[in-house]
Amino acid sequence: MNFYTYGNKSNKTIMFIHGMLTPYQIWSDAATYFSNDYYVVIPELDGHTQDKTSEFISVEDEALKLYEYIRNNLDGKLYALCGLSMGGRIAAQLASMPDITIDNLVLDGAPLQKMPKLLTGIMKKNYIAIIKKSVQRDPKTIESCKRDFLPDRYLDDFFKVADNITESSVNNIIDSVFSVFQFKKYSENMKILFMHGTKGNEAAAKRSAVSMKKVNPQTEIRCFNGYAHGYLACYEIDKWIDEVSGFLK
Repeated sequence: MNFYTYGNKSNKTIMFIHGMLTPYQIWSDAATYFSNDYYVVIPELDGHTQDKTSEFISVEDEALKLYEYIRNNLDGKLYALCGLSMGGRIAAQLASMPDITIDNLVLDGAPLQKMPKLLTGIMKKNYIAIIKKSVQRDPKTIESCKRDFLPDRYLDDFFKVADNITESSVNNIIDSVFSVFQFKKYSENMKILFMHGTKGNEAAAKRSAVSMKKVNPQTEIRCFNGYAHGYLACYEIDKWIDEVSGFLK
């Protein structure tokens, strides 16, 4: 795991956690915007490091590493913790850990629901196939990625992730991210924003948002009709920034 920081450390801290197969650079525009007023920390998760191969073990393992970083480097305090997809699952886990303070929790498409074993098996095969084709720079896969996954400007960063991620990391990610999530009561002082779309697998995020609000009534749910999973953060980051900055204010 690597950490990238932006802005003045004397300011309040915002942490952004990327999703599965998503390079940490997906937050570059958000880092530029928020670092004017905040200290921004972006972790590059295990299994996604572009400078070398690293192994993703579990959501809990990633959350523990972030927890230790927050306690050792940020005085145990975050003004906001923002997670996209898998990053939202990690953020939700991290928010329940003791001896740290998180004022605002922002979850975008966070999968907090257990998936059937048959479905996770299919996901593993599909993701591994996509990674292999990405390593080969298969033209059809590249076009599909640009259309459905990431804007063109992040593809080189994605390829670096694909070149280093292992099959065991992919299997561990899917097993861990789509396992049972234990919803916990957070601090009543923690504001929560849960965003999700309506297309494809966003139905799982919608159910997750409803479950989160049942346990933590302070949760605000924002549904973006017609949006696919992660589309707002990846393709319309300016709108994502407006939504989140408005929530924080």
